[in-house]
Amino acid sequence: MPIPGNLLSAASETMDPTYSGWRPRTNCTLVAGTGGRAGGTKCLGVRSTAAAGAEAETVTAYPVTAGQTYHAFADAGGSVVERIGIEWLDASYSPVGAVTWSLWTMSAMAGWHRVSTAGVAPVGATRARLVLASAQTASGVSHFWENVYLGQPIRTTGNLMPWSVEATEIDASGWTAEVNATVSRQVPAMSWPVDAYTAGGHTLAMTATAAGNAAVRTTVRPAVTPGAEYLAYAYLQPPVLTATAWIELRWHDAAGNQIGAQRSVLAAPGTGMYRQRASAVAPAGAASCSVAAGLDGAGAGQILRLETVVVTAAPALAPGSVLTQDAATFEQGTGGWAVLSGTATLAQSTPWGAAALEGSYALTATSPSATASTLRSPRVPVTEGVNWRLTTGARATTGTTTSLWLRVRWYDSTGTSLGVSTGTGYAFANTGWYWMSTDAVAPAGAVEASVELTVTAAASASVLHVDGVSLRQVLPLTEVTTAEERGFATLTLRELVVGYTITIERETPDAKRTPVRGAAGLIVDQPITRELLVIEDHEIPMGLPVRYRITMTSPAGLRNTRSSALVTVSLPDRNLAWLKDPGNPQRACRVMVQQAPDWQRPIEQTVHRVRGRRNPVILSGRRGGKEGDLDIWTRTDEEREALHLLLDSGNVLLWQAMPGLGVSDMYVQVAEVTEARTGGTAAEPWRAWSLPLTEVDQPVALGVNGAGGRTWQDVLSEFATYADLLDEYSTLEDLLLDRRRG
Repeated sequence: MPIPGNLLSAASETMDPTYSGWRPRTNCTLVAGTGGRAGGTKCLGVRSTAAAGAEAETVTAYPVTAGQTYHAFADAGGSVVERIGIEWLDASYSPVGAVTWSLWTMSAMAGWHRVSTAGVAPVGATRARLVLASAQTASGVSHFWENVYLGQPIRTTGNLMPWSVEATEIDASGWTAEVNATVSRQVPAMSWPVDAYTAGGHTLAMTATAAGNAAVRTTVRPAVTPGAEYLAYAYLQPPVLTATAWIELRWHDAAGNQIGAQRSVLAAPGTGMYRQRASAVAPAGAASCSVAAGLDGAGAGQILRLETVVVTAAPALAPGSVLTQDAATFEQGTGGWAVLSGTATLAQSTPWGAAALEGSYALTATSPSATASTLRSPRVPVTEGVNWRLTTGARATTGTTTSLWLRVRWYDSTGTSLGVSTGTGYAFANTGWYWMSTDAVAPAGAVEASVELTVTAAASASVLHVDGVSLRQVLPLTEVTTAEERGFATLTLRELVVGYTITIERETPDAKRTPVRGAAGLIVDQPITRELLVIEDHEIPMGLPVRYRITMTSPAGLRNTRSSALVTVSLPDRNLAWLKDPGNPQRACRVMVQQAPDWQRPIEQTVHRVRGRRNPVILSGRRGGKEGDLDIWTRTDEEREALHLLLDSGNVLLWQAMPGLGVSDMYVQVAEVTEARTGGTAAEPWRAWSLPLTEVDQPVALGVNGAGGRTWQDVLSEFATYADLLDEYSTLEDLLLDRRRG
């Protein structure tokens, strides 16, 4: 799929099917390369014509807005170092200021690696062109490029930190040295997945000025809420395998004093980039947070590199889980777990990536003898009388684990145990990870609970890994609600199986099934990427009982089906109708119908009159769909403005009326519109509209526009004032969808 928000065309981004969007700039010819990963197997080869630097550029200069920040990146590979630049142009395509270049990569790399830059469009700039440069030292040598992007910075959704901290593409101003360190930027040749769009070329480089501990910290401190859990993470690249590299989430009070911290130490398996997490609940009095990183016992001149630094509200491992991140995923230690009974010992798995289901680490329980041991989690709040589900992943890696029992222990408000649930036992061999679960109802008086896992080892020195632990209230697998004022139904699906595909269909009383629309078009065999899915169905027919059929299919072709309860969405007045844009449901308008169309169904015909024959010979095409004029009223200025917004795009619309009026739901295109006054005074808000409709097919691939998880916190992290928003967005809808000017 194309990179979201890319100003370049798909062909200029991926070089498939051709590289026609590019041309030589300096000392090169262009050739087609192979081995590409973005969109196809092709890539762009920039072949030097002499022993000097070679540059290629985009044929097109893309529109930009002065004062806005633009980000460019590409994946490159070759025998020399390279860089990428943004050339700013005015309306006459003359250069404005200097090219915004990235730093040169620190070393050459034949495999695909990321180069990137960013800059603010200077005053007078109206367009920008991308430049790809390689430092060739011989003629006839090709350097290869693909996966090229130019557009707004691609940020991690939900990051409390501004982009100047998350990435160092412009400078390192979001960071400062804290002890025994200097701060700079470097561009190591680093491989990233082709779709790792938040990973850039520039990294933050902390250099230890002398032997000893060294640390850097962020200069920005976003606001936090006491009692809420937060997660910080970054990619860390230690200088040597034996280095002690860490990331730390810190808490500060309203006066700026540090009142707490949570450090997470990287157990590196090498000297690559490894994502390390730190999570904690903001303590009482916390007003803001910051991130620090460093090396303990660093050698003079040793360098720690950071990439993609994020602080966000900690997501639950499973929707509604009450376990904290550290107790569920063990990314910074054993998460407060303890051995209640038995001889087992607990530790965090090591090194990074050696054992994990979620993240990069797991809890390791080692039994020195063939006995049973019970492991207990920290206590978490629960509600009495509610059914709770405990889920965990586990695997035995040494010896044979004969059984693992999952139980929940309950506590009252004084901390007294109310007993333990019956639980569920599992037997498994050391062949891989297993998912296991058990349900239990919290007894009367229960306010807290802890997870208890009883592992029975069949041999000495047995090792069990545990990861991905959740404890959550059991909610309906399928739930549907209605919002009649806005004309849609909301379908909530829980406990979906990640890795399966899903099809969601709407079933009407005539047993007809129609796929439901999602963000990527009609939901037919789409991959499941998360356990919880919420769909707003804005195309549900009016006044008819509807149920939803959900089919999940495993990679092996096995099917699992479920269905929802019946639900009906109606219009309060049969004289009203909905006009909706399926791709932009926020623009839907409820209007009053003055007169339904008198339909025509056109047909292409050719009449041949044969001499001497009474009747002509007529050749006909297939009769077309319905055409006619829909006459409606808008009754307020707000309705009128909303209808203008709906019609302005020229998109395919959905017309919906109540059943029994001889009109079925219909997808239509609207031609030239007439808006007339209805008489009365000039202040009369009613308008009479005539909408010429042409019936069209339902758009299949059209997805629903949405914020993609974007929240007000994302806006606050990037913009200081409301005035800044006015400079970037034309409407509130543009703000919702993050569609910026230019």
